[in-house]
Amino acid sequence: MKKVVIIGASGHAKVIADIVIKSGDELVGFLDDNTELPESIIGYPYLGTVDKYSGYADERFFIIGIGNNLIRKKIAERVDARWYTAVHPSAQLAIDTHIGEGTAVMANAVINTSAVIGRHCIINTGSIIEHDNRIGDYVHISPNATLCGTVLVGELTHIGAGATIKNNISVCGNVIVGAGATVVRNIAEQGTFVGIPARNTASDH
Repeated sequence: MKKVVIIGASGHAKVIADIVIKSGDELVGFLDDNTELPESIIGYPYLGTVDKYSGYADERFFIIGIGNNLIRKKIAERVDARWYTAVHPSAQLAIDTHIGEGTAVMANAVINTSAVIGRHCIINTGSIIEHDNRIGDYVHISPNATLCGTVLVGELTHIGAGATIKNNISVCGNVIVGAGATVVRNIAEQGTFVGIPARNTASDH
């Protein structure tokens, strides 16, 4: 059984807390820079600001419960800790899937054979990561998004809720794919892509 501290205390952090508890590990509490938080969050203590992490680092693992990709990256680079990987018991992972440290895999997510998920990613509720996907670090795959086979997603990209990415597609880093969008062509430039098929919103101006 691992002792786990969550960095962040918002709704996303509470979802990760549920995964920690259901995985049979011990939730120690939450660190967050919002000093106006209550003393108790879903029955577990608010431990103080993020810079207090070193006081808990010796025997504990940490996970960043913050949805913003760039903030997760900044915290991961700032905090020298052992990272916890959270996988909900209902998630379906192929036996040869690789999940990077600090990543959270939510309830009913499916990650199929030979997929590689980077560090500090979010594979959110009910999302589907098909075979041979390569997901970069600090990526957020939102609820019910579907990535078909052999999709590549670059670092810090956000795939919106219910979005679909066709097989054999590459999406570069620092991209936002809007909710419900369908990506049928490679995305090689940063920007926000929405619609069916997905288009860069900058091209509409």
